[in-house]
Parts: sequence; structure tokens; C-alpha cells
Amino acid sequence: MKQSIQRLSALLLALALTLSLTLSVSAAETTSVLEATAEKAASAVMSYGQAAQVSWAVWQDGKIISSGSQRPEIDSTGAHLEGQGDIYGIGSVSKIFTTVAVMQLVEQGKLDLDKPVVQYLPAFKMADSRYKDITVRMLLNHSSGLMGSSFGSALLLGDASQQATEELLARLSTQRLKADPGAYSVYCNDGFTLAQLVVEAVSETGFMDYLRKHVFEPAGLKETWSPASSFELRRAPIYQAGVVEDPLPKECLGVVGAGGLYATAEDLAAFGGALTDDTLLKASSRKAMAAPEYANGLWPQEDFPDSLGYGLGWDHVEWYPFAQNGITALVKGGDTGYYHAGLVVLPERKMAAAVLSTGGASTYNEMAASQLLIAALREQNVEVAEIRFKLPAAKKAALPAELLDSAGYYGSQTMLKVELAEDGTLTMSYLDLPDLPARKFYYHDDGTFRDEGGSSALRMVKESNGQTYLYQWTFTSLSGLGNLPGSNYAAVKLPENSVDPSIQAKWEEQMSGTAFLPMNERYSSQSYLLLGTALKELAEAEEATENAPGYIGNLRIDSETHASYTAQIPGTAGRDGYDVDLRRDDKGALWMECSNGTLGMDLAAVPELSTGKDNAAACTIQPNGYARWYKVGDKAAGKTLSVQVPKDAGFWAYDAAGNVVGSSLLWKDAPVELPEDGLIVFAGNPGAKFQLTFQ
Repeated sequence: MKQSIQRLSALLLALALTLSLTLSVSAAETTSVLEATAEKAASAVMSYGQAAQVSWAVWQDGKIISSGSQRPEIDSTGAHLEGQGDIYGIGSVSKIFTTVAVMQLVEQGKLDLDKPVVQYLPAFKMADSRYKDITVRMLLNHSSGLMGSSFGSALLLGDASQQATEELLARLSTQRLKADPGAYSVYCNDGFTLAQLVVEAVSETGFMDYLRKHVFEPAGLKETWSPASSFELRRAPIYQAGVVEDPLPKECLGVVGAGGLYATAEDLAAFGGALTDDTLLKASSRKAMAAPEYANGLWPQEDFPDSLGYGLGWDHVEWYPFAQNGITALVKGGDTGYYHAGLVVLPERKMAAAVLSTGGASTYNEMAASQLLIAALREQNVEVAEIRFKLPAAKKAALPAELLDSAGYYGSQTMLKVELAEDGTLTMSYLDLPDLPARKFYYHDDGTFRDEGGSSALRMVKESNGQTYLYQWTFTSLSGLGNLPGSNYAAVKLPENSVDPSIQAKWEEQMSGTAFLPMNERYSSQSYLLLGTALKELAEAEEATENAPGYIGNLRIDSETHASYTAQIPGTAGRDGYDVDLRRDDKGALWMECSNGTLGMDLAAVPELSTGKDNAAACTIQPNGYARWYKVGDKAAGKTLSVQVPKDAGFWAYDAAGNVVGSSLLWKDAPVELPEDGLIVFAGNPGAKFQLTFQ
């Protein structure tokens, strides 16, 4: 659930916003270096990431030494306009809790990190025999080879359903692996949901019950919760701008072990502190978690630091700038749709800092937490120098002829086209982000392509697996947050794939400009809330994006109906892949089925909503459980619809521009005035029956 660093790097030059803020700290009258740093770092998180609210805490030697929040301005009554709850979703920082649970069971002799997962989960099967080689360690260091995130009905609002976790084994049973187990570490949420299931199977205890008894209680955590817990009045509120003015229902992730926990900044910092001594784990287990697991597989062999370097659970075990100053620093970030978290732990110093926010990005929070720890150390006369890395001196040079073969299409989370000229100019275009201008780099005599300012560089690397990778180096400075180095494989060159031009044309015709509506998402899914934005972006797209020959986006075209994910990239650029199958039903409607379990139907196939006899009708969810979509035609447009919603079900309505105008989740039983050319969807369990009345 952690955001892609490659995507985030495009945001690092975002325009800073001018915000009116109030500061609430545990000792507001003090002017210590730590408190001043906290204020500045929190402001930077709100500025760069457009966070709406930020809370932080610093723990040392068993106690919180600083904590506070920054929120929007207060009104004339003294009330915070956005609410003042201090419990946040911590997203993927939940993975450290899962890792601790696994390591505790290892200490008890009930688990072996290097034994196959199937030994503990016999029901775990995949459509790829290599799954038998996946070990428990590989779940925790992201090297399992799993595709990534089977998140159908996982990201919910106001609904603590664990359907996504309960269905994971069934969804994995039809999937293949994208790489050999252990080949390289690439961010993988499903690995930690599997780890949660392993904990439950081995301990014979529900996951949350296990955490409460063996993690929360020993660590003294009083404000750490699952989405099903009751803490609504103390939750940091979340909003969807342009949809509804009131706060949204509680965000609930149905994959708790991968990213579903909630906590205060104080509790999260205290949890980090509990990992500096024997409170939760023995020294040997903590050392194992902090080992450089990323180095066991494919990884760039460069001297520059990166923002990722996986341990067991940890995103980085050599976190900048502490590692460069001889201090061990462990970091974990987390991002949900609305919450963002950063946890940094200095085990040898018995210190930890947590920064949580609504809005923003986890990387900013991690950098802010680092600044808090640097300030706290400075107050103890320990200096942590933020070393500014620079590229070695080099001169522009002519391009070696053999490098011309490195030109072509590169795949990752985004699609790149790399063009090379004999004079050494490299032009990089973002095919699926046509609004971004192409970037130019120039060849230098050390083998790098550098931008004109020397702030970033690229290199083509032929790896041991025979593939060519686009290595990128960056170094960005952000006022109030410090520096962010980057040194990673950003993309991999797509192998040539010859297909009949007519097949390529058919894929492009079917996929370009087609809106696939979610058919098997739970009624409370965030996908319904965000659908309007996606429809608008699709409608506003001025031109079809260019595809590599033989590919549709980053998928290799294998036949008229099947395309497969092929990118093998360590880090985050190769995360969350899936294969795609297209089919038409007996009515000619186009369907898209993804190997991660999601299912979509072409908007063009949606039938018109009937007002029934005497302005009364019913809609029943069929045995397949698929959502039922309708267009608002002339007969229904302008009428007011009242819906009697059955249990565990709901509806969403949209106008022609994609704006949400009705929702049982957001506005309960409020009637909806049906807009011309709008859409409405009913979702629920098979057999759920909606009674409709039109006026």
C-alpha cells in the first residue's frame, strides 16, 4: 500500500501552498530545537503533500518526549474546522506488526522463516508450480514473486468487512507468479496478507486477538485499533473534495495485516520504541528484521543511497542520512487512499519517531520523522550530517555506437519511450502521461546520461538475467524535510513481441477510450467514489496514448483476448502487475477480467433504467453477485428516486459529467434527482433486492 517512489518523484517539485495553521504541541511554550523542527517539518508535509492534518510523536527511553499536531485554522468558537481526531490509518506500517507476530512465532519454534508457506497453509495453491518454493521469509522481504495486490473489495468506506482477506487464497489459486521466488524484492501487499493467514493458522488465534495479547499489551499500546473498532469521534476526519462537504465514513481496509491498522502518533512511536529492546522480540529477531534482505536478489550495484532497501517488513534498513553517519535507522511508510504514515526507528539510540497525516504522502512523513530524530539527537550534542551527494565529475561525450541498441520502449508503473541520437542526446517520453513534456539527458564520458542541471542521471544496465534496465539517480532537497536520494531501476526494456497488426489494432480499439465499470466490488468500495474522476479523465483525454509494438500499455499481447504482465523490476517500479483477458458475453458486451480478481464491463453495454409500472420497480442482485449498472434515459431523467436498500448493500448515482449525486453510503436514504445521461449502480450480496420508487 506504499506509494510508488517513481510516481512520487514527479511530485517533489510541487508548488508549496500557503496555509493558515495552528500548532498544538505537548509543550507549546517551549522553543527547543525539537519543537521548532517539528513545527517546520509538519508545515512542510502539509505544504509539499497538501496534507490536511499532521500529527507527530518522538519516543526515547520508554517515554514520549514530544508530540503534537498541525491542523487547519480554527473558527470563531475555537473549534477546529476539520475536526481534531488524532487516530489515523497507518496503512502499510501495519506490515511491521505482522512481521513482529511472525518473528514471535519463530522464536517459539512454531515457524521457520525458510520453510515453504504451504507447510503452514496447505490450502495455499496457485496456477504456477513455483508457488511451492515460496518461503515465509519471502513474504516478509517482498521476494515471493507474487503479482502484488489482490485488492478487490479491500479498500472500503464505513464497512469493516474482511472479505478481501477471506477470498485471498481463492484468488491466488488462479494466478501465476511474475518471477521465480527469491529472484528479487519488489513491493508486494499480498505477501503480508498471506503472512497474516500464516499467523492465524499457526497460532490458532484470530489476527487482531493475537496482536492485542502479544503486541499491543506488552508494548503498552492503548490507541491502536482495527477498522472494526469503535473510535469514530477520535478519528482524524477524511474528505473527498468536490463530492461531499461532510467527512467521509471511516476508511476500512479489508487486509489488516498488509495495511489496515489505525493508531495515534504516540502509540506508533511507542511501538517503534518497543522494537529497540526485548519488549516484543529477542535481539536475534530484531537483528534478522534489520538485515539487508534486498541484497539477496537482483538490485542495482551503485554507491548512491536509495529510498528503499528492504529488510524483513522494513522498507529500508540503511535509511539516509543516519546510515551515512554510522547510525542504524529502520523505516516503514504506509499510504491508504486518505491516510499516510511514516515510522523511523533508531534501535541503538532507543529512539523512534512517527508522523501521521490525512493527505500527503508517506515519503514526506518519513522525511519529517527523520528531521525530528535529527533534532532530538542535536539536543543531546549528537550531530547527524545530511550529506549532499553529487554525481562524479564527467564531461559530455559522443555516444558509443553499441548504446544505440538501448533505445526503445521501457515498462514500469508508467510507460516510457527512450530515443537516442548519435550526438548523445537521450529523449524520454511518458507515453501514458502525454501532458508531461519529454525530458532530455546528455551522454557523459562516465557512461551516464545527465540532465542539463546535473540533478538527475540515467544509465542503461544489462543485468545478469539478460534484461536491460533504466537506472536512475536523483537527489532532491525539500525545505523542512531534508534530502531524498534516489538510486534505483526505474524501468526495464520491453522485449520485442511480434503480433499481427490487426490484433494490435483490435486491442487498441477495445482498450483506448473504453470505460470499464467495476462489476464485483463490494457496495462500500472506494472505487465507486473515485469512479467519477476516472470517467472525467477518460472523457477529457485528447488523444490515444502510444503503445509499444506488441504491447498494450505495459502488458505483452499474447493473443486476441489475452495480455500478460512481464516487467521484472526490483523496488517498487515493478509492483502490482496482473494479466488481462477480454471477452464478450452472449449480448456482445465487452468484459475485462484481471488476474488479480477484478472484473469490469464496458460502459457502452449498460442498459437503460426502467421506471417500472406505476413508477415502482425492483432491482435484484443475481446469483453471480455482480453489480447492476443502469443509464438514466429519457424516461427516468428528472424524476426523484427513493431506494429501499437491503442489508449489506448500497447504491451510487452519477451525473453525465461523472459527479457523485447520490449514495446510500454517503447520504443514507436521501432521495436522488436522476440527472439526464447519468448512471446508477446497485451492489450487494446475491439475492439483495432494492425497491425503487420514482416521483
